[in-house]
Amino acid sequence: MEKRSGLVVGIDVGGTFTDLVGLDQHTGEVRLAKVPSTTDNQAFGVLEALAAAGCDLPALRLIVHGTTTTTNAVLERKLSRTGMITTAGFRDVLELGRRTRPQAYGMTGQFVPIIPRDLRLEVPERVDAGGEVVTPLDEAAVLVAGKTLLEAGCTSVVVHFLHAYANPDHERRAGEVLATIWPNDHITLGHAILSESREFERGVTAAVNASVQPILDSYLRRLTEELEKGGYPGDVLVMNGNGGMVSSKRVAAEAAKTVMSGPASGVMAAAYTGRVAGLPDLITYDMGGTSTDVALIRGAQPAVSNEIEIEYAMPIHVPMVDVRTVGAGGGSIARVNAAGLLEVGPESAGADPGPICYGRGGTEPTISDANLLLGRLNPAQLAKTHGIDQDEVAHIFGKKLARPLGLTVTEAAEAVIRLANTKMAGATRMVSLSLGADPRDFALFAFGGAGPLHAAALAREMGVPHVLVPARPGITNAIGCVVADLRHDFVRTINRPVDALEPGRLAEIFAGQVAEGERLIGKETVAVREIRRLYSVDMQFVGQTHLLRVDLERPDVDNATLRRLFEEAYFRRFRVELAEIRANVVNANCSVIGVRPPLDLSTLIDPAGRKDTLEAAQTGSRQVWFEDRWYETPVYWRDHLPLNLKMEGPAIIEQMDTTVLIEPHDQVEGDAHGNLIIRVGVAA
Repeated sequence: MEKRSGLVVGIDVGGTFTDLVGLDQHTGEVRLAKVPSTTDNQAFGVLEALAAAGCDLPALRLIVHGTTTTTNAVLERKLSRTGMITTAGFRDVLELGRRTRPQAYGMTGQFVPIIPRDLRLEVPERVDAGGEVVTPLDEAAVLVAGKTLLEAGCTSVVVHFLHAYANPDHERRAGEVLATIWPNDHITLGHAILSESREFERGVTAAVNASVQPILDSYLRRLTEELEKGGYPGDVLVMNGNGGMVSSKRVAAEAAKTVMSGPASGVMAAAYTGRVAGLPDLITYDMGGTSTDVALIRGAQPAVSNEIEIEYAMPIHVPMVDVRTVGAGGGSIARVNAAGLLEVGPESAGADPGPICYGRGGTEPTISDANLLLGRLNPAQLAKTHGIDQDEVAHIFGKKLARPLGLTVTEAAEAVIRLANTKMAGATRMVSLSLGADPRDFALFAFGGAGPLHAAALAREMGVPHVLVPARPGITNAIGCVVADLRHDFVRTINRPVDALEPGRLAEIFAGQVAEGERLIGKETVAVREIRRLYSVDMQFVGQTHLLRVDLERPDVDNATLRRLFEEAYFRRFRVELAEIRANVVNANCSVIGVRPPLDLSTLIDPAGRKDTLEAAQTGSRQVWFEDRWYETPVYWRDHLPLNLKMEGPAIIEQMDTTVLIEPHDQVEGDAHGNLIIRVGVAA
C-alpha cells in the first residue's frame, strides 16, 4: 500500500510536448494533459501540465518525472564548466579514446572532449591493476589542483584515477581533500559512478556525470521549490535511463544515469502493457515530434545495456535501456538536397515554430504536413485549432518539394512518408536483426504522437505480424513514469579467467550489491510489494575486446556452469565454438528492483464513454491516400469504440493524443485492457 492516497502523476518532457497522466488505483480517476514543452526551462512546462490537468497539488500522492534535461545538455554541449583531476601521465585519456572513426568509411572526422585539456590536471598517484599502491597520493597536489580549477571558473570536478576500480582509496581521499575547498557537492568520483576497468569509458562516464550534475541539480531544485509553493507535500521521483526511478534528492549525485530518461519511460510502459495484453515480446516504436526511438523487449523485460554510445566517442557506461534513435519525427523537415534528392530529417521544426499545420509560423514541409495532405490527419480539426489553410500547406509542398522533384503534391507527400518509414525501419533492424532477433517473432508497440500513423506500414516492411497500439499512445512515456519500479544497477569489475576465479567470489560480490540496492530502495518514500534481483556477468574469451552479457538465474554459480553458459551464449550469437580458449569474467552485474503495486490501465479510456456499436463511434469519413489511390475512409473516435471492437481497414481512429491509421487489408481488434491489436495483411 502506498503511503499517501490520491493520484499518482507521471510527467514526461519531450522535445515538442510535455505529457501528463494521473491515475488513482482506488477510485479509477484519470487525469490527462499535453502541453507544449518549454525548452528554456522545462519546469514551466511541468507546472503548465499540472495546471492543465486540474491537479490539486496538496492532494497528489506521488509525482514521477521523466526528463530530457541531461540528454539535451550532452547532445547540445550546453554543459557546466568542469575540471578533472587524474593520475600523472593520463590527462589525455578522454581525448585518445579508442581507435575508431566517426564514420566507418570516412577519411576525416573531429572530436571535442567534454572537458578541455587545460582543465584536466595531473597529480602524483598510482595504483596497479591488482589494487596495490605504486605511488602514494600527493594530497597537497590535489589541493593545489582543486584551487586552480576553482580559479578557472569550474563549478564541478571529477576525480579519475587509473585502476580506481581495483582500489578506490586514492579517489575517496582526493574527494575528501577537495570537499574542504569546493563550494558545493558537485564532486564526482569515477569509481562511484562506474567501477569497471576500461579507463576511457570510465573517464567519459564520470566526465558526463560531473558536467551535467549542476544542471540537473539546479533544474530539480527549481521544480521542487515551485511544487512546494503550490502545496505538494511529497517527493518527486525521477526516471533513470535504466527504466527505474529514484528520489530527486539523490538523483543528481549520479546524474549520468538520467541520460535517456525519457525514452526509457516509454519502453517501461510498453513492457508493462505488453505483459498484461499477452504480447510480452515487443519492438517498441516511439515516434514523437522530433525523433523516433526503438527498443527490444523479450519476455516483458526490456534490454538493458551498459555500453551505450550516445554520439561518437561519447560512451556512457551505466546501465540504460537499449534505445536507438533516428532523426525522424512528425516535425522532421523534408527538403531537396543539392543533388536533387529528397531528404527527411534529422533537422526538426520542433515545438516552435513546428510543422506548417501547427499554425505557429512554420514554413518548412514536414512529415506531419505530409500526413495532412494525404488525409491522414484531420484537416478540419487542424483548421479549427490552429487556423491553418490546407491549401497553404499544399502550396509550400508544391514549391519546395513537388516541382523540384517533378512530382504532384500528393506524390511528394507520399514520398516523404515512404522515405521516413525507410529510415525508421533501419532503426528497428538495429535492435532486432542486427542482434540476431527475427522481427516476425515480435509485435510492434506503436506509440508517440505520430507512431500509430506509421506503424502498420513499418510492420509490413519488417514482416512484423501484429501492431499493439496502447490506450493513450501520445502520452505513453508519461504512463511509463506511473508504472515504473524502483531500480538500482551495480557493476563490479572482476577481470579474471573463469578457471582462476575463487569459489564463492561471484556470490560474495552479488550479495554486497543486493544489500546496497535494498538499502537504497528502503530509503525511498514509496512502498514496494516485492524485491526482484537480476544477475548477469559480462564475459569474453581471453584476448578479445568486446563483451557478451550472460544472464544468470542464481548468484551462486560454479565455475564449470559459468563457462558452459558463456559458451552457449557465444554460440547463439556468433555460431562459433572456441572450446580451446579460456573464458574470462570481466564484470559482475546486479539489478535490484523494487516492484510497485500494479495499476489498472484500462481506465485510461473511460468505460462509460464507449458505444455499443461501431456505427455509433463513427464521426464521419474523408478521402485518405493509400498506396496508389484515394479511399473514402470512415473516421472513428477512439474513446467511443466498443471494447470488443473488430473491423477491417481502411479506417482512421482519432483520439486526444494521436491518430491511428488502419490500412487496407489490415484488421484491428480491441482487448479488455483498452488496447488495439492490428493484424497486418490478414483482412479479406
